[in-house]
Amino acid sequence: MVATETPPPLASDLVREFVAEAHGDLEAVRTALADEPALANAAWDWGGGDWETGLGAAAHMGRRDIAEHLLAHGARIDLFAATMLGEVAIVRAILDAHPEMRDARGPHTIPLRAHAEAGGEQARAVLELLDSL
Repeated sequence: MVATETPPPLASDLVREFVAEAHGDLEAVRTALADEPALANAAWDWGGGDWETGLGAAAHMGRRDIAEHLLAHGARIDLFAATMLGEVAIVRAILDAHPEMRDARGPHTIPLRAHAEAGGEQARAVLELLDSL
């Protein structure tokens, strides 16, 4: 195995600002990703292990536009983002494999159901799935 040099960590203030902007500022997210593509998967700890990525921020705020932009730039989808986006097949597969995830909480302890509600009409099928469990 060839040893490779690990790049330095992203600056913490850059990550914190990016995750904060991902709650609602698509243009700021676009600009930040253009400058530093690695932000697509950067996570910030708001305290006490309350880790959040830009995608996590967009998901609980119902910001489909920001979530889709992040996914297009390599963000890793998770249960909460899939729920907000109305990806019922993904949510069903995860809940079938791990039924306890129905009660999972995302960033800021926001429940899965709230992510579905944030998704609006496009997440209706996920809400119906959650109601059926």
